[in-house]
Amino acid sequence: MLRISQSAVLVSVRMCRHGNPASLRPSLISISQCGSFRAVSTQGSGWYESVADSAPVHQAEQLLLSVQQLTGLPWWSSIICTTLALRCSITLPLAIYQAHIIAKIEALQKEIAAFAQQLRFEISVRAKEKNWTEQTCRFHFKKNLRRIVSELYVRENCHPFKASVLIWVQLPMWVCVSLALRNLSLGLGNTDVSAGLAAGGALWFPDLTVPDSTWIMPVSLGIINLLITEIFALRQTESSKMQKYATHFIRGISVLMIPIAATVPSSMCVYWLSSSCVGLAHNLLLRSPGVRKLCRIPETRFDSQTPYRDIAAAFIHKYSRAGAHSGK
Repeated sequence: MLRISQSAVLVSVRMCRHGNPASLRPSLISISQCGSFRAVSTQGSGWYESVADSAPVHQAEQLLLSVQQLTGLPWWSSIICTTLALRCSITLPLAIYQAHIIAKIEALQKEIAAFAQQLRFEISVRAKEKNWTEQTCRFHFKKNLRRIVSELYVRENCHPFKASVLIWVQLPMWVCVSLALRNLSLGLGNTDVSAGLAAGGALWFPDLTVPDSTWIMPVSLGIINLLITEIFALRQTESSKMQKYATHFIRGISVLMIPIAATVPSSMCVYWLSSSCVGLAHNLLLRSPGVRKLCRIPETRFDSQTPYRDIAAAFIHKYSRAGAHSGK
């Protein structure tokens, strides 16, 4: 028997597509004080439903509602403003911190190379004294070099893992806001909000609760993400195999996001596209010598006084050469 809590609770029974009574699944729909409702599945819910009904996602919903009510802007522009605020207040400082760490790591490469050369000489001397095999020499060289590099990272306070802090913050934030918009668009948080989103679009996407049938935003999203990936790849003149594999993987994800974005509500697509545009702007901003100097980011051998001209030239050189090879 189902107990009724202090808050008003309705029990709804949903029948499956084939009308099989055995597959009926009860769900609880709690009525909030403001009269809105939220459906929470009590059994059979998977990890996706659990994440979509989690506290961080609900907080993201409240943030989106608060910004829209505070500014009074249409929903499409309110989503863009929220995205801009989150990216500039949270991810931009972390991107600057990441640039600091990467610059310190790059500055250490010359010192690491010198230590490696000296260590190689010492290992060769010790190998002659103790008749070490080549495999033993390689083992001691790698072991001691790892220790030296680790000590250098500690000295400069620039462990490479710190450079990944941005992604560990940005990705959960992106997921929470995306699921919050999905809940609001489907009317799972507030039917009035869903109705507002249905009339809160603009131009070719007047209804933010349905996908963008023109594919303009999904394709634009893929192009922006690929552009960010290529700009990052152009900076890595000496890429390792792992870095090349990671770049190809991100390219694949960027392309895969196009059909995915074409199947989600336009509100999510507006957020994804605006977030990627802000990310591209931050990426280019942190290439500026003036901005890097203002943020006290250490100079590296990759820095340029004309970064944007260099990026354009690198793009033209790379793809003109690719076109020449494909034409042969």
